[in-house]
Amino acid sequence: MEFLNTIGGSALGLLGAALAAFLACVGSAKGTGITGEAGAGLVSEDPSKFGSALILQVIPGTQGLYGFVIFFLAYGKIAGLDLTVAQGMQIIAACLPIGIGGLLSAIAQGKVAAASVNILAKKPDDWSKGMIMCIIVEFYAILCLLASFLMLNSITL
Repeated sequence: MEFLNTIGGSALGLLGAALAAFLACVGSAKGTGITGEAGAGLVSEDPSKFGSALILQVIPGTQGLYGFVIFFLAYGKIAGLDLTVAQGMQIIAACLPIGIGGLLSAIAQGKVAAASVNILAKKPDDWSKGMIMCIIVEFYAILCLLASFLMLNSITL
């Protein structure tokens, strides 16, 4: 416990905010990269499908935005305050759902979006079905965002 007291609650709170952004953005980078690889292969064969492939690639990037929203809210909540260790741990706990959920859902969504690029390649008129499959994964990222948002707003400092 002495170690945590040495670090301080404000540093722990900043760590939580940073984890929300960092983990969700890493997931989005991985997810958009997976989809981008598939999309680049398709576009090299049929450049007219660039717009649709780009839309599919952007979808896994939303988790990074969600992580940044929670970072911004957490940072705004703790800026200039001297938090206790318990308050800092509450901030970390509140930031973890979007951090971990954003990381994992963005990677999963990138895989679904890459598979959707295959739909675009073989049946261009049905590519929206792939988008719907991506939206199902997005739903869970939104739940993680909501969980972090509600937990963060329930913390009194």
